[in-house]
Amino acid sequence: MKKTTGEILDCVEIVEKNNRIVKNYGIWLRYNSRSGTHNMYREFRDVSLTAAVSQLYDEMAGRHRARPRSIQIIRTATVGAKDLKRVNGMQLAQAKVKF
Repeated sequence: MKKTTGEILDCVEIVEKNNRIVKNYGIWLRYNSRSGTHNMYREFRDVSLTAAVSQLYDEMAGRHRARPRSIQIIRTATVGAKDLKRVNGMQLAQAKVKF
């Protein structure tokens, strides 16, 4: 579908039921860079999905110089501790983490 034929029907912020529990979120995205289009999977730990998406935009701007208008979020999901793929998330998902 072309961008010109698409139509935004609704725009609603997602509110979490319990925002006191930290969860792992996986975000699949596509972004345009100077060299082409890239697909990517990122994992974030946060209390809400909207905060995890905000982290995504900040990190993509810092690491890849990607502007928010060039990022398309394809899918989001809550990821269990055993299903994490990235090492940074695995370190904090252990049961006996002490600070």
